[in-house]
Amino acid sequence: MKILFIGGTGVISSACAQLAAARGRELYLLNRGKTSRPVPHGVRVLHGDIRDTQSVKSILKDLAFDVVVNWIAYTPEHIEADIDIFRGRTGQYIFISSASAYQTPPAHLPVTESTPLANPYWEYSRNKIACEQRLLQAYREEQFPITIVRPSHTYDRTRLPLQGGYTMLKRMRQGQPVIVHGDGSSLWVLTHHADFAKGFVGLLGNHQAIGDAFHITSDEVLTWNQIYEILGRTAGVAPHLVHIPSELIAAFDPKWGAGLLGDKTYSMIFDNQWC
Repeated sequence: MKILFIGGTGVISSACAQLAAARGRELYLLNRGKTSRPVPHGVRVLHGDIRDTQSVKSILKDLAFDVVVNWIAYTPEHIEADIDIFRGRTGQYIFISSASAYQTPPAHLPVTESTPLANPYWEYSRNKIACEQRLLQAYREEQFPITIVRPSHTYDRTRLPLQGGYTMLKRMRQGQPVIVHGDGSSLWVLTHHADFAKGFVGLLGNHQAIGDAFHITSDEVLTWNQIYEILGRTAGVAPHLVHIPSELIAAFDPKWGAGLLGDKTYSMIFDNQWC
């Protein structure tokens, strides 16, 4: 199986590249080569910028793939370019969307793949929804072979699942207060990137997944207070938590607030029965 990852060295994609390579897949990465993460042995790297369509066509030449995965498509314009590049060149195109595209706040829990897509709070999520809609149109009108994957909050050792990352652990160890949105009681799901990879690699080249959408998340559900307390215990301290409403955070830090009001403020539990 010949696979192309566009990106392939990020938090989620690096684990998927590692597992795909370990399972003997013929894997290519198309990226700008500006990462500190190591590329798995045997993986071929094509240096290029996916935003430069004509350059990418020149780099790929007559290469065709069983699977193409774009880890770094965020707007319908990115999707339009991919359809142009990979039309007739791949047996499966996998778009990495986001679980934040689901109805926010959710009307029902657990969230399933049939939960409506609607997020009035976060432009990032609305763009992902628009990307999905364009791909579904391409699938209906020209049989462009799409699969949509929606990760939720995924982390690895380089990116802790807290605003501020390792800086937050430093504050905990220094006895300084750390902010938790709301009252910290909303339910949340975190997924380690290696666990995501186990579900994802099974979709590569899976023709039963064509035209369908899947989320890949953990089944472990924690409150945000528990998440901070677990990380504090790992750092050897009991964290001093300060609770601030998400709306107030958004008033002072719109970027952080968009990610809270458009995602992390509300309880989210996922139905993973397909796994």
